[in-house]
Amino acid sequence: FPICINAHDAASVIAACKAIAPTFGGINLEDIKSPECFEIEETLERELDIPVFHDDQHGTAIVVTAALINALRVVGKKMEDVHIVLNGPGAAGTAIIKMLMTAGAKDIVAVDQFGTLYKGCNSAEAHKNWLGEVTNPRQVKGGLKEALEGADVFIGVSVPDSLNEDMIRSMAKDPIIFAQANPIPEIWPIERATQAGAKVVATGRSDIKNQINNVLAFPGIFRGALDVRAADINDEMKIAAAKAIAGVIPENELRPDYIIPDAFDKKICAAVAAAVAEAARATGVARI
Repeated sequence: FPICINAHDAASVIAACKAIAPTFGGINLEDIKSPECFEIEETLERELDIPVFHDDQHGTAIVVTAALINALRVVGKKMEDVHIVLNGPGAAGTAIIKMLMTAGAKDIVAVDQFGTLYKGCNSAEAHKNWLGEVTNPRQVKGGLKEALEGADVFIGVSVPDSLNEDMIRSMAKDPIIFAQANPIPEIWPIERATQAGAKVVATGRSDIKNQINNVLAFPGIFRGALDVRAADINDEMKIAAAKAIAGVIPENELRPDYIIPDAFDKKICAAVAAAVAEAARATGVARI
C-alpha cells in the first residue's frame, strides 16, 4: 500500500524507510529524482534485510531490456553485437545501461545535454563520470548526432523532440527506436520515425503500440520476491523478470508493432513472479 512521507532529502527518506521496514516484506521506492535516488537505494539495500526496489530505475530498465530482447529478434541482431545509444543518463537511463550490460550489451554510448560521456569527461555528476569509464568503448565524442551514426538502437529517456529524421537515417540498417519521453516522445513514431526508416518503434504512451510500461515489471517482481521471502532483488532476478516479460510473446507472434506485452496482459504477473522466485532460490537470497 502507498505511504507518502514528508521528506525532502536523502537522509530523511532513508530514516523513514528504516523506521517502517519491520512491518514490510519489501519497499518499492517511487518518484525519487537523481542523484538522491542512488544514495537512498544503495543505503537501504545495504542496511535492510528486505528487498528495496526503485521502480523508476529498475522497473524501467527491466521492461526496456525485455522490449529490446524481442526487438532484436525482430530485426535479427544480437545484444552483444549492437551499438546502443542512450539519451538521458539520469536515474532510469543509468539503470537501463547497467541492465543492458548485464544482459550482454558491449557497445553503449550515453549522451546527456552536454554530449557523449567518455573517459575523463569530467561531469559534475558522479554517476556520469562512472558511466564514462564503463561505457563508450570507442570513445565517441560529440553530441547525439555523432553518437547515432551507424548505431543500431536509440533509447531515449530524455526530452521531447530531441531526435530527428536525419539522425535515424544515419543509423544502421533496421534501426530500433525507443522514444520514451512522456507525454511527448523524442520523436513521434508513425509520423516521423517509421517514415525515416525505423524498423521497430516503442514509446511510453498507452495510446501507441509497443508501450514500455513499468507496470509490466514491479507487481510480478514483488510477488516473486515475497513468495520466497527474498532478502534482496539482485541482478539475476531482474534479468529473469526481463526474460519472462519478453517470453510472454511467442516467437511466431513477434512483429515490429508487437514486441512487448500489453500492460493488462493477465499472464505477465504470474510469469514474472515464477521467474523471479526461481532466480532468488538459485542465487541464495530466498529464505523459504
